[in-house]
Formats: sequence, C-alpha cells, structure tokens
Amino acid sequence: MEVPLSGDRLVPNGPCVVVAGGGTAGHIEPALALADAVMRLRPDARVVALGTERGLESRIVPARGYQLELIPPVPMPRKPSPDLLKLPLRVRGAVKQTRDVLERVGADVVVGFGGYVALPAYLAARGRVPIVVHEANAKAGLANKVGAKFAERVAAAVPDSGLADAEVIGIPLRHSITTLDRAALRQRARAQFGLHPTAPTLLVFGGSQGARSINTAVASAAPAFARAGIGVLHAHGPKNTVAVQSVPGAPPYVPVPYLERMDLAYAAADAVLCRSGAMTVAEVSAIGLPAVFVPLPHGNGEQALNAGAVVSAGGGLLVPDEELTPEWVAANVVPLVADRNRLAAMTAATLSTGHREADEVLARIVLEVVRK
Repeated sequence: MEVPLSGDRLVPNGPCVVVAGGGTAGHIEPALALADAVMRLRPDARVVALGTERGLESRIVPARGYQLELIPPVPMPRKPSPDLLKLPLRVRGAVKQTRDVLERVGADVVVGFGGYVALPAYLAARGRVPIVVHEANAKAGLANKVGAKFAERVAAAVPDSGLADAEVIGIPLRHSITTLDRAALRQRARAQFGLHPTAPTLLVFGGSQGARSINTAVASAAPAFARAGIGVLHAHGPKNTVAVQSVPGAPPYVPVPYLERMDLAYAAADAVLCRSGAMTVAEVSAIGLPAVFVPLPHGNGEQALNAGAVVSAGGGLLVPDEELTPEWVAANVVPLVADRNRLAAMTAATLSTGHREADEVLARIVLEVVRK
C-alpha cells in the first residue's frame, strides 16, 4: 500500500530500496535476486531499479514486476579518446537526473552492483542516501571502487576482489536456482529437451549469444560422446548453428539456439561445459554441478579468476579457450562425464564453494542499513 505525499509523489509504508545494476545480465540478475529477497523479508517494501534505455533492464525489469526509472548511461572509456573529455559533463547530467529520481521515489537506500548505471547512482546518493555495494566479479570495476569509498556496507562474491573490508557473501541468485531440486526435476527436464532418460548427459553453453570456439570443439567431438553413451544438450546461440549427425542407438545430441529454462537445463545435466562469468560460476556452484570452465579469452582475465575457488576445491576443470579442441574434449570431457564416482566427488566439492543464501544475506544487510 502506498501513502500519497505532496504532488504526485508516492512512498510505501515500508522502505524504498533502489537497485542500480543495469547494462548486462551479470549486473541485472543479482539486483533482481536481491529485490525478490527484500520483498520476501519485507512485503511492505518497494524496490525501484535504475537503468538505461539501451540496457537489457528495459525489458527484464518490468517483466519481473519492478518499477524501472531510466537515467542517462555513463560508459567509461577504456582508452584515451575524445569521449573521455566529455565524461565530466555526462556524469554531472546523469547525477542530477538520478538525484531527482531518488528524491521522487523516496529512496531509503541505494544498492549498486557495478556498471555504468551504478556510478551516477553512487554519486547521486553520496551524503544523501545510504549506499550498499555488491561486487560480483573477482576483480572490482571502477564504479564499485568509487562507490565503496563512501558506502555503509560493502559485499563481494569472492575474497580479494580489490574492495577493502568487503564481506564475502557470494552472488544473489534467482530463487528458482537456489531452491532447485535437480533429482526431482530430472525426468521432466530430460523429456522436455528430448534427451535420453538415464544416460550421462553434458550441458554445453557459451553465454546468451553462444561461443564459436565451444560450439566447434564440442560438436566436432560428437562421435566420441556417442561411442561413450553420453547425451549432450548444446545451446549454441541464436546466431549460430551446430550440425551434428545422429548415431543410431546412441543417446541424442540435442542442439538448441537458446535455453529459456536454465533450471530445467541444469536439472537435465550431470556436468556442464561453459564460460566462467561470475553469474554462471555462482549458479553452477550453488546447485553442485561439476563443470569444465572455458574462460572468455578477452578482458582482464577475470573469468579465470571467477572459477578459481571451484577449480581449487576440485569441483571443476579449467581449460584456456585456445586449448579447447575436439581432441581435448574427447580425451578429457568424455571420460569425466562417463565417471559417475568422479562426478559425485566433484558435486560435493562444488557445493562446498557455493552460496545459496547470498540473496537473503545481502537483503538483510540492506535492511539493516535502512534501520540505522
């Protein structure tokens, strides 16, 4: 229930939590997982998301039932360029508009997850509204480094993120993932995708757009999977195709452009071969799925760092993108997926690194800040 104030401004009876995590799914999904957890703990609360017109949040946030307020994006140039000279003006304009939003919605706390939406949110809230920062990656980005300097609380997914005194809590994940009962859903999930009901099964994906190197290496190893009696569910990306010849009597190799139901895909699988973005590593470790991680070969190497804890614990393998060949897949992935005892040991190791409760842990931190 909302209580009207002056003009058209409305505020809820409970706290108003503003989340800033737009741009990519890696920023948006933890923000929305936190939003869901806040609403479970405080049904009288209100959650407002900050975003931009060009980010994925313009579609995802309203679909999840949350109010979205648009602000100008402030992308940070990675190299000296004319855009760098325009940065102060862009920041100033975005901060002013963000302050207007915070005032209009009656913000009680701002929770930032990094990216070009978080920076103006931190600067707009500084000295006015309490700030909580969450860093999902193994290496903190510039926005979160700025926000952490004047935040009430700072949380991180893993140790040594580069943010001083950060509380290590993991990454907030969707409730449908953290409560996933893979065994209970196994039969339904395999039927949904047309997979063999009992054969060892590998899930393969390279992010929402797919990954050509992963597609080529795994698809080319299809005969080895067939000979070993292993099924494959392969999400190759909507702009890619994978041509695999079926082998009579062998478990199916099922290529799909995109996975709408990741919970069912996880439930169908005995192991996964995938990139090691922060969200992917968090989901895989939370549900205990043995993994072969193939870090994205670009950027600052953070994807390899993201997978470090799982690999060190014995829950996953790490292979550089340039070393992922059909021969490597046949020699390493095929025997792994066929070895149920090894998979069971890896599942236990993976679960030891997971943080299923991160969404509610962060929600409690946020609500504690509001009460101060």
